[in-house]
Order: sequence, then C-alpha cells, then structure tokens
Amino acid sequence: MNPRHKVDGQPAFVLHAYPYSETSLIVDVFSRDFGRVALLARGARRPRSALRGVLLAFQPLEVGWAGRGEVLTLMKAEWRGGQPLLAGKALFCGYYLNELLMHLLPREDAHARLFSVYAETLRRFAAGAQEADLRCFERALLQELGYGLMLDTDADGVMVEGNAHYGYEIERGPVRLAGPGDSLLAVSGRTLLDLAREDFSDPRSLAEAKQLMRTLIGHYTGGRPLASRRIFRELQEL
Repeated sequence: MNPRHKVDGQPAFVLHAYPYSETSLIVDVFSRDFGRVALLARGARRPRSALRGVLLAFQPLEVGWAGRGEVLTLMKAEWRGGQPLLAGKALFCGYYLNELLMHLLPREDAHARLFSVYAETLRRFAAGAQEADLRCFERALLQELGYGLMLDTDADGVMVEGNAHYGYEIERGPVRLAGPGDSLLAVSGRTLLDLAREDFSDPRSLAEAKQLMRTLIGHYTGGRPLASRRIFRELQEL
C-alpha cells in the first residue's frame, strides 16, 4: 500500500478481532479490492460505540479506512444487510473458512474472485451448511493462492480415467496406481473428476475429496492445527 492511504466504500467481511487497549479492537477484514487488511477500530469496545453491533463476523459490511503502516485506522463501518446470521453447524463452518483465510491469505493481497466465492459460500451456509460447499471453497482458495489442483489429467499429462486409481503427489499431481492405495492422498479417478466439476452426489467422492483437501490444507498451513476443526469435533463427541 502507499505510505499514506485512504479507502472508502469498500465491501468487506470481518475475519477476526481482538482487544487493543481498554476500548479498541484490532480487526482483520477480508475486503474485495485489497484482500486481508488489519484495521484499528478505536473505541469499538465502549458500551455505546456504534461499531459494537456492526463489526460481526459473516455479515457483509461497507468499510472505510485511512493511515499508513501495517495497521490502518477504521474510519467507518456500515452493515449492508442481506445475510442471515449463521447458527449451529453453519457457524462452525464459517469459522473454519475464516481460519483458513487468516492462515493462508497474505495481507494486502487482493482476490476479488475469492471474495465473491466466500460471500456466496456464506449464503449457502445460511441455507444449510453442506460439506460440498466446504470442498468447493477449499478448492477455490488453493486455486487463487497458486496451488491449483490437477484434476482432469495426471502428472504425465494423460487424461484421468474414472475407474482408475491414483495417488496425489502435492508437487506433481495425480499419479496412476495399479490398484487402490491406502495413503491419505489415495483417490479414485471418479473423485478427481467429480472434484473438477464440483459434483459431490457420490458419497465416496465426497469422502475422498474431504480427506484429500484436508491433507493438502495441512501441507500448505505447515501442519498447523485448526481450532475450528478441534472445537467442532469436541462438540460432536459431547
């Protein structure tokens, strides 16, 4: 960003917020045209602050900021409406998306297409969280970050066959196997093709795609555990 920077009327979503001093917050937002930006929300923790009811996760906002450096100053934030509140499983799925963006999306790296996919995924969550929506978002995120999956062809450039078996090598792509594999990156050709066209009507494809994407996400996050997964798993056990 420029040493002195001012932005107004920027569509954004809150990804994460934490206290700063007794009355303020540092807010990480995902903006359409500037990517992930850290903003200082002065006085946002005061009881009568107009920002208290606005800076909510998963709600479409229009924000403005100014300043210079890594943390800019939030000048305004307005709710744009049109997004129901998330609850239950959908809420945890939303936190998972936000955690992925916080871990993988560099600051001030614009991804307008990913912003649109994120907004649409939240709308789908509000209508009923589906694992297929998570897989589609994960794929879009990796694609936007330059880690796009090879799905239609294998590592040798040969078209993937639905009835064949493959091992997915992270730096190369699918490698054909003589039979079913037993590693975390073993998938059927059908799963690869279904993932390419985002068709998860086959339960096997959905299950294998989940394991594949989880392993890939773990690789690109450096094996860092995700709190949203742990919390959701613990609640399911309870």
